[in-house]
Amino acid sequence: MRLNKKFINYLKLPHIGITHMRRYSAFAIAREAARYHTGWERAWRSPEPKKKYDVIIVGAGGHGLATAFYLGKNFGITNVAIIEKGWLGGGNTGRNTTIIRSNYLQDPSAALYEKARSLYETMSQDLNYNVMFSPRGVIMLAQTEHEVRGYQRTAHANALQGVKTEFIGPERVKELVPIINIDGPRYPVLGGLWQERGGTGRHDAVAWGYARACSDMGMDIIQKCEVTGVRQEGGKVTGVDTTKGPIDCDKLGLVVAGNSGDLANMAGFRLPMESVALQALVSEPIKPCMDVVVMANTVHGYMSQSDKGEMVIGGGTDGFNNYTQRGSFHHVEETVRALVETFPMVSRLKMLRQWGGIVDVTGDRSPVIGKTPLGNCFINAGWGTGGFKAIPGGGWATAELIAKGEPGPLSAEFGMERFIEGRFIDESVAAGVAH
Repeated sequence: MRLNKKFINYLKLPHIGITHMRRYSAFAIAREAARYHTGWERAWRSPEPKKKYDVIIVGAGGHGLATAFYLGKNFGITNVAIIEKGWLGGGNTGRNTTIIRSNYLQDPSAALYEKARSLYETMSQDLNYNVMFSPRGVIMLAQTEHEVRGYQRTAHANALQGVKTEFIGPERVKELVPIINIDGPRYPVLGGLWQERGGTGRHDAVAWGYARACSDMGMDIIQKCEVTGVRQEGGKVTGVDTTKGPIDCDKLGLVVAGNSGDLANMAGFRLPMESVALQALVSEPIKPCMDVVVMANTVHGYMSQSDKGEMVIGGGTDGFNNYTQRGSFHHVEETVRALVETFPMVSRLKMLRQWGGIVDVTGDRSPVIGKTPLGNCFINAGWGTGGFKAIPGGGWATAELIAKGEPGPLSAEFGMERFIEGRFIDESVAAGVAH
């Protein structure tokens, strides 16, 4: 029997023997409904680790999974393991407030986040998984004259960058958000930076969609597997030690958010960042009353309404270094108190639940995507509180970095060497807040 060329090429793939996952569709739902949903398969495989991979990604959160996905999609590298010490998407990816925007002042930031925002628009189709991207729009309120000038400056910068935003007056803000109080005595609304094509997405679905696509390409997602050491020889990485045994690799990507410093120490270098907790909460579900995202940087609070009706509320990071993933009363009280004047209805709501996540923050509040002092070891870290919105763009840039060994256009400015050379990408000064 003669084998056709397409089948021969398939035999050469590293995922030989793996059955490709069925596509999700309306027809699939109807078919499964007819047989009482007994035919659904697991969304991704849970294999035991192999002895060696071309690339190991440490961290099965959004950025780690996106990096693996674009390694396969853009560069054909599929002999990849994504190692996670906990469960997939159980870190910051599942603990954030899901805001997606790209209205940054600095050119490198705007390019990276706009790439991410544009990828979010087609992500459900690209992954064959509904990530519930909702381009409902994002308003960043100007509640001081300083913020008015700052956001007008950002709007002009965005116009030059090709990022569509506009500065709007208080009447337009009130039209978009009827429940807002624009005449607050301490924090009146003087306008806002409006990005109509920003919005939100379903954080868990983003992780699950990427995981399903990676598994379908033959990549191994290994959960409950903690890295305990990074092995090296001749100044280059050779593999990692884990709770499931040693695993060799040619290249290593560290994508673990708040735990980046610990992994860097294992690899023998230090990072210019620190870890702090970021907290958030949701209210009891109520009827739809707000269909945009509002960020109030003066009082440092932001709010949107979820599809389930909960008011999703977040604020700033803790003022001290820590690794806790719990909420605390004083921070919730501070954030909600700040929002009550701008959104009086918040005072009448009950809190449903609260939580925390560990974020890694750099001095200029911009991420690090680049090479490390250890050869063939690369890092994606330092996103602070803005990691979720950047997942597809960060994964795209990190995949290019790992595949080529050198940074591409998106990540060229984000290497660690900028802190030695004084080339800061200072978004904390530009936005007045580390988002």
